Amino acid sequence: MNNLLILVNEEDEEIGYCEKMDAHRKKYLHRAFSLFIYHKADHKMLIHKRALGKYHSGGLWTNSCCSHPRYGENLMDAAIRRTKEELGLDISSYADELKEVGRFHYYKKYSTCAENEIDHVFLLTMEKQPILDVEPDEIAEVQWESIDAIAKELGKNPDRFTAWFPQAFELVVSSLKQDAVYK
Repeated sequence: MNNLLILVNEEDEEIGYCEKMDAHRKKYLHRAFSLFIYHKADHKMLIHKRALGKYHSGGLWTNSCCSHPRYGENLMDAAIRRTKEELGLDISSYADELKEVGRFHYYKKYSTCAENEIDHVFLLTMEKQPILDVEPDEIAEVQWESIDAIAKELGKNPDRFTAWFPQAFELVVSSLKQDAVYK
């Protein structure tokens, strides 16, 4: 049960469960999340380069943390769990500041599988830069970058980023502007 993903319909309603790799190989629509961590003091966002050994998108830049909730797990708990597993960062005490800024459906075919996801996008704004202890099987590199630098690189070299990153990034930037955290 620990590796069962939540299958959903186009309205993001649960319709069943499937083992993670089977869900990706069979291209089933499933629930996912993307978390962005924003450091208020220096107006930088944490991004990471996926480990080269990942089953897809290895070596590409993406948001702070991304994954899937599992059978019986809500999105918030999944984001907290995976942030601890991937970044070595316990954000459970920041749960009140963790907010969902939107969701979208995307599909991307890879050589042996596909991502067919309803991606829920979360934003966590932090006052100070946390100390990270990254899991090397998940993450090759981390960087704190300004939104402008990310946007510029994304415009110039979109192939250096994961398929879901542009839409998720746009939702987060829009939320930061709406909350007057970023101009």
